[in-house]
Amino acid sequence: MSASSNAGKLSEDLREFKRDELELILSHWPLWAREDQLPPRSSDSDEAWRVWLILGGRGAGKTRAGAEWVAAKAMGRTVETSVPAQRIALVGETLGDVRRVMIEGVSGLLSVGSVRERPVYEPSKGQLTFASGAIAQVFSAEDPDSLRGPQFDAAWCDEVAKWRQPERTWDMLQFALRLGEAPQMVATTTPRATPFLKRLIADKGTVVTRSATHDNAANLAPAFITEISRRYAGTALGRQELYGEIVDDTSGALWRRDWIEAQRISSAPQLGEIVVAVDPPVTATAESDACGIIIAGRGEDGRAYVLADRTLQGRSPQVWARAAIAAYADYLADRVVAEVNQGGDLVTAVLRQIDENVAVRQVRATRGKWLRAEPVAALYAEGRVAHVGRFDALEDQMCVFGADGLARGRSPDRVDALVWALTDLMVDGPKRPLVRRI
Repeated sequence: MSASSNAGKLSEDLREFKRDELELILSHWPLWAREDQLPPRSSDSDEAWRVWLILGGRGAGKTRAGAEWVAAKAMGRTVETSVPAQRIALVGETLGDVRRVMIEGVSGLLSVGSVRERPVYEPSKGQLTFASGAIAQVFSAEDPDSLRGPQFDAAWCDEVAKWRQPERTWDMLQFALRLGEAPQMVATTTPRATPFLKRLIADKGTVVTRSATHDNAANLAPAFITEISRRYAGTALGRQELYGEIVDDTSGALWRRDWIEAQRISSAPQLGEIVVAVDPPVTATAESDACGIIIAGRGEDGRAYVLADRTLQGRSPQVWARAAIAAYADYLADRVVAEVNQGGDLVTAVLRQIDENVAVRQVRATRGKWLRAEPVAALYAEGRVAHVGRFDALEDQMCVFGADGLARGRSPDRVDALVWALTDLMVDGPKRPLVRRI
């Protein structure tokens, strides 16, 4: 087939086949897959592998590889055995992700393989039934205990680097993988430098394959490849999200000092909006987390400018509220952006005790610190954020901010406030009209 393709005769040769023969050819994954999308043979490692870990960039074909492996296991068409799997676990970050990506997605289980052999999906039962009789059950990494009781001889885990409880979910699944002679599993993910993922890679039962976004360029929009290359080539975020590399969390994975230095300026231009972002501490002692207070603005040129860092350490709510209101007044800010996960409406109440007319936008964290920070780090990579002057403490914290959401083991309060400020101005802000300041 490849010889015909190379000779430019593929379409001519395909006309010689009947419809069902063509379907068989098109659904035969080993014929079309890249080498990194095919499961390793046992001889490729010192011992028979238990976990096949696929690390890849966005759009690199990880999901397709995982779905095809599950389909092959269910139908008994793997290199190791012709005996179909009995029970298969499908574990995603959430139940919605399992359905949307692993099952119903463009490269999910309902889209791969021969049409006549595709499984029957019963959403109400949370399971798929294959023609061989194999049953795949749906699980969420948010509920590790749901894996107690069931047993499997195969499993597919998607985006394991994003799981909120990776260790516990993984452990519960290992106890459940107890059917058949040699239970196996595939894990697909865009990597993050998490301790769990590092331990998984180091495990002697794990075989790792890697793929980059560009490896799958033939199946992606050319404009997408051009744009992401322009924006992220050479950045830490690009290494992680496009090339599937583990960017170590102690090396400033999201921010780099040269990005900050390249855009540093001494004075800000005309600004259309200015915000004071506040990340309040839970307690008010000398040893407690600081109250992050960052002032930033959005210019008429569409760029963001970090104007000041007025972070306070170990102060009472009245003290940090006064500091935030003082910044609000000093910079003629449009609003205070306050994170209210810990204090709820009390945060706004404390601010309005100082200034009853202060404009407050409440924000609530629903994702981890790393996930919230990624879009903001991308703005720096694109040169769309400038620091007006030097903010050594803030910049040090930015450049050691890790995938665990900490900066050298401590809460990154300055970074948290920075992320809230720039998210308001640049991620959410462009949806609002920019009002010219007088």
